[in-house]
Amino acid sequence: MPEQPVLVLDPASSDHHAEHEALRARGAATRVDVLGVTAWSISDPQLLKQLLNSAQVSKDARAHWPDFPEAVPTWPLALWVAVNNMFTAFGDDHRRLRRMVAPAFSSRRVRAMRSDVESMVDSLLDALASRPAGESVDLREHLAYPLPIAVIGRLMGVPDSRRESFRALVDNVFSTTLTAAQAAANTASLYEALDQLIAAKRAESEPGDDMTSLLIAARDDEGDGSGFTDAELRDTLLLMISAGYETTVNVIDQAVTALLTDPEQLAHLRAGRADWNDVVEETLRHEPAVKHLPLRFAVADIPLPDGRTIARGEAILASYAAANRHPDWHGPTADRFDATRPSKEHLAFGHGVHFCLGAPLARLEVTTALRSLFERFPDIELAVPAEELRPLPSLISNGHRSLPVRLRP
Repeated sequence: MPEQPVLVLDPASSDHHAEHEALRARGAATRVDVLGVTAWSISDPQLLKQLLNSAQVSKDARAHWPDFPEAVPTWPLALWVAVNNMFTAFGDDHRRLRRMVAPAFSSRRVRAMRSDVESMVDSLLDALASRPAGESVDLREHLAYPLPIAVIGRLMGVPDSRRESFRALVDNVFSTTLTAAQAAANTASLYEALDQLIAAKRAESEPGDDMTSLLIAARDDEGDGSGFTDAELRDTLLLMISAGYETTVNVIDQAVTALLTDPEQLAHLRAGRADWNDVVEETLRHEPAVKHLPLRFAVADIPLPDGRTIARGEAILASYAAANRHPDWHGPTADRFDATRPSKEHLAFGHGVHFCLGAPLARLEVTTALRSLFERFPDIELAVPAEELRPLPSLISNGHRSLPVRLRP
């Protein structure tokens, strides 16, 4: 197969649907430029699942990416490969770190949070209900953002006074239009905020039952070397706060957008032909919260179906959004949102050993928010034409800059 030119991904993701179509047209795997780093974008779902399950693919850039020392000082997305937590861990290290975090997202703990999530949603909708009829309100700002911030804040024990500062810093982690210097400054501020949180928790007279306190205890109490290092503790908190916030915001945003731009889908819901779980899963398939996830690395040479090879040490980009709409997976209607679609399989939460631990909690939040929103405001409508909704300037995060709606005529 002749070598294709490297496709430069748009950092602002101004037309991601066209870009994902171009990725699929170039085959199961194609070389792309991700803000100056060359990687193999994988958009074929079967190949992507195979690689995500493979022991020949690692997320540990320090161990398996020869370009790591050169790239990290100058690459705007350096934090995505330089953190020390289960997101970038490989093999035994990954199993060790995941084992310590997993209890926070157990089925029992998520079920116990249901009433809290419902109360948070009701409080946010009460505030929206007080607004004048016909007024335009940004639903991303007043529902999609504050709900996951409140949920992850309570889970992690982040005081109310610190949540807004974390929000701004996490938003910048997902931005792909910052310069390397801006990204480095944001990382420094984020680590300073995390250090302050850790210090405040350690200073408490009685340890709390929040996840930050539990992780600190795991760091301080383990004497056999199986606990967290200081760097792993801080970066695990970073992972929990960022992954538990930004992604859920986007799913709420995209689900509301899908329903308000296609009256047929709301009719399916109201007639009982689909339920809220169907809407959530179809949203995760149709517009996943994360479009591309940087990065993974080949531990050995990996032959591709077309005869090419991903060479040992080369970077791999999981292009989830392009894979989710692949016609070989979901047929000729893959680009259409359809809550009644029989199979809504997707890769929105990843696949294999790095499958998202927070998936059940995210599903709970989004389902609760959507059900309550449309019950409380059955006449909700977009306040602008759909084509005026502007995407976030990010090739990672998949949402809108704002979501203006009218809750009542």
